Amino acid sequence: MTAVVNVFLKEGVLDPQGKAAHHALDSLGFAGVDDVRIGKQIIIKLDTEDKAEAEAEVKEMCETLLANTVIEDYTIEIS
Repeated sequence: MTAVVNVFLKEGVLDPQGKAAHHALDSLGFAGVDDVRIGKQIIIKLDTEDKAEAEAEVKEMCETLLANTVIEDYTIEIS
């Protein structure tokens, strides 16, 4: 089973990397971009066939290590 975790800054948290990318896109002529937020994606291969167990384990991984839940949110997709 594979888990895809997307970690991103919470709304209201300053994203300097996103601001720099937004400015660069604007400079390159991509005028229709309103905002850019930069995050990270983590792909985890799991040795289980139980989707609920996998999701619970990955959630614990996120809460413990993979995301700083004070300033970051995350989503989990299991397939």
